[in-house]
Amino acid sequence: MINSSITEIKKRLAKKEINATELTKACLEQINKTDDTLGAFINLYPEEALKKAQELDQKGYNPDQALWGIPVSVKDALATKNMRTTAGSKILETFTPPYSAYVVEELEKAGAIILGKNNMDEFAMGSTCENSAYKKGSNPWNTDCVAGGSSGGSAISVASCQCFASLGTDTGGSIRQPASLCGIVGLKPTYGRVSRYGLLAYASSLDQIGPFARTVEDTALMLSVIAGHDERDSTSSPRAKEDFTKYFENPQKDLQGITIGLPKEFFENKAMDNEVAKLCQQTIEEAQKIGAKVKEVSMPNLAYSIASYYIIASAEASSNLARYDGIRYGHRTNQPKDLDELYRMSRTEGFGEEVQRRILLGTYVLSAGYYDAYYKKAAQVRRLIREDYENALKECDVLLAPVSPIVAWKKGSVTDPLQMYQMDIFTLSLNLSGLPGLSIPVGMAHNMPVGMQIFGSAFDEAKLFQVGHSLVEHLGTNNQYKL
Repeated sequence: MINSSITEIKKRLAKKEINATELTKACLEQINKTDDTLGAFINLYPEEALKKAQELDQKGYNPDQALWGIPVSVKDALATKNMRTTAGSKILETFTPPYSAYVVEELEKAGAIILGKNNMDEFAMGSTCENSAYKKGSNPWNTDCVAGGSSGGSAISVASCQCFASLGTDTGGSIRQPASLCGIVGLKPTYGRVSRYGLLAYASSLDQIGPFARTVEDTALMLSVIAGHDERDSTSSPRAKEDFTKYFENPQKDLQGITIGLPKEFFENKAMDNEVAKLCQQTIEEAQKIGAKVKEVSMPNLAYSIASYYIIASAEASSNLARYDGIRYGHRTNQPKDLDELYRMSRTEGFGEEVQRRILLGTYVLSAGYYDAYYKKAAQVRRLIREDYENALKECDVLLAPVSPIVAWKKGSVTDPLQMYQMDIFTLSLNLSGLPGLSIPVGMAHNMPVGMQIFGSAFDEAKLFQVGHSLVEHLGTNNQYKL
């Protein structure tokens, strides 16, 4: 039951073969059985989840609620009213928001049951789910390996069937990369498609909230629920809500008429593992077999994406995290001698090493004398990277690329921060462009999952779902994890 797709389980709920309470209990049992090893949750709310399920059952199945009775989880960077929200950091260890994020409100309106808050790299800074202040996340396929990050806990919870879907955030690949390493589907929507109200910000011009699920259809359903205009977020697009599930009523089984672009800068990267590269090539060949036209495109400014991203992201992090000062809310040091020590010690005790590193880097690139040399240049390069994507997408319907140069690696094996930043080589540039990207599972290498990502034009998520669904159906990689 718990390894079904949302689409399958909704049919069973509608027929009253099962109810919301039974479904919630089954997910909670799976969490109790597996989470000591996997570390997917920072905070779990079983009593509240069961109470909500029982209330839904008393009212009866409601077909107008797209997620009626479906247990889901939420990354701990998203504010949840009356549920502790820590962003994986000691500085917010005791913070319980008096409000919920827009996306959480939409989940609840749709009848979803929120089981708890997912583990994550502190303030979304990391690629492994090892930078959490509370516990390390483990890959369900091999618990000695990382799950990816920063939304590692969300990916773990969906891949291991602890819940049916989850919400994460993607600042530089933090949805697509853990989805790839854990063998599930993950979407970074177009910037502005989903409101960021209630998201504890890392880098505001890059952060985007998106869904994890075990099938492309479930991912489309989740986006249909959480997307929409929100006047509380000044960057929220005024576009009306869309129902992305309509396509799946009569899906196209092939890719006839679709042109897929292959950015040569991705495929020529020397860091690519041979087995991963081979699997990516096989996926391209399968796409051609089902009717897609394939052409090579060039995106010459991708080489500068890591430098540009870490300057911009760190600068915004320095600004955003200045609010955690030990005075208004969050961790406060004991008995400081003066105001300077209150600020210094509260932040030193509350923030982990990686967060401190990025705050320092961001403060440096924004300082007098360095702003023009670093931040301004990075912003100019960002514009060029966006133009590379737009030009490539003028020639093609979508672009296809690897997500990670290697499969999930052993926990603790990468300790050099610069080496870790290089792991994001294939994901960062999309956030700089603001365009949408869908990570889909394409097979296994070294007994671990491999994903590829599909990029599209702004607000063209429907095309990503079409191509992604056709590919995973043909490859047979939808919902591939076996309990």
